Amino acid sequence: MTRRIFIIRHGNTFEDGTPPRRIGARTDLPLVARGREQADRLGAWFAAQPLCVGHIFSGPLLRARETAERIGAVLGKPVDGFLPWLNEIDHGPDEGRSEEDVLARVGAEAIAAWDEQAVAPPGWRADADTRIAAWRAYLSGGGGEGTDLLVTSNGAARFALPALGLPLASLKLRTGAFGEVLIDASGHAELRRWDFRP
Repeated sequence: MTRRIFIIRHGNTFEDGTPPRRIGARTDLPLVARGREQADRLGAWFAAQPLCVGHIFSGPLLRARETAERIGAVLGKPVDGFLPWLNEIDHGPDEGRSEEDVLARVGAEAIAAWDEQAVAPPGWRADADTRIAAWRAYLSGGGGEGTDLLVTSNGAARFALPALGLPLASLKLRTGAFGEVLIDASGHAELRRWDFRP
């Protein structure tokens, strides 16, 4: 008996050509047209798979909720609610700043540590221990078979793999992409894919 957990990053919140900014828990943006297309494409992909989706959860921000609702609409399944620990992190003094400005403030090594090890740069509030414990509890609990879809943000998603002790060169998920984790009856976790975008 195997549990299958899909960790999904919400769709785009910036139009094509808009310079990227660090947007965290304090900025509640809706999906843009491309983000809605990404969510619908995710829904179509899940609908085409031989999966029995038991639960759909999201983070509390609009971008995650919209993505989850659009996936659920394609599957004909309502969203079960939101989980607070799926919320985006707080980027502190870098909230809303351009990637160039953030890099200038924290340095390339700090960004690499964030992308590769989930070590937050100075001033960011990620609550790493709490998030890792929440991921660990969710992924190890429940038992039995079934498929859950968890729609979250890039900041929150990256703590799933450290929680399971699954190393990866980059913990980053692109918008509209997901990771898939299989957990067998003994609790052994296998990373099936990461940063897959249908």
